[in-house]
Amino acid sequence: MDAAWTALGLSLKVAMWATLLDLLLGVAAGYLLARCRFPGRDLLDAVLTLPMVMPPTVLGYYLLVLIGRQGPLGAWLQSSFGINLIFTWQAAVLAAAVVAFPLVLKAARSAFETVDVQLEQAARVLGVSEFAIFLRVTLPLAWRGVLAGVLLAFARTMGEFGATLMVAGSIPGKTQTLSIAVYEAVQAGQDDTANLLVLITSVTCVVVLVLANRLTPSRNPQQ
Repeated sequence: MDAAWTALGLSLKVAMWATLLDLLLGVAAGYLLARCRFPGRDLLDAVLTLPMVMPPTVLGYYLLVLIGRQGPLGAWLQSSFGINLIFTWQAAVLAAAVVAFPLVLKAARSAFETVDVQLEQAARVLGVSEFAIFLRVTLPLAWRGVLAGVLLAFARTMGEFGATLMVAGSIPGKTQTLSIAVYEAVQAGQDDTANLLVLITSVTCVVVLVLANRLTPSRNPQQ
């Protein structure tokens, strides 16, 4: 029982950090793609959306190549700061963030594209800085779509399995999230443990979806 709650706590921690990363990077990338015109924009959009259609194990392999001890980023972190990401909860955060990133990106881009650019231009005429325009005009008008993407990303990171297993492994209490704990319990023939973990996972996902419905206001004021 304690192991199940430990896995739940770790899953929530990984999901929150991964979602925060996706919020910052996804909103920035979504705004860039929605507002800027430059050569290769469609190619960049396709590359950033790849995690949505690519098998998680393939993403995990790419991450291993990148952040492994022999990888370019992993070797630099090890030699410069003594940091080893592989088989840590931080690696699980990175894997979950990569997998869920397109959900925030697509939602943010669509939301920013629906904002009337004339409102932004009016703010520029009044001498408002670009950063202030983003915070005071664009983001408040696009927050519904951004929030929807963030909540979906959180739900996705809670259930991430393939990429996380590749780069973080399954270390109880350290990197074993709920989805990985379910897999390990089934492999070991521990049906009671697996049923408990599945129940916790299902309830958690339902709670997240209910919160998503409550926190995302309806566009129809009569609803």
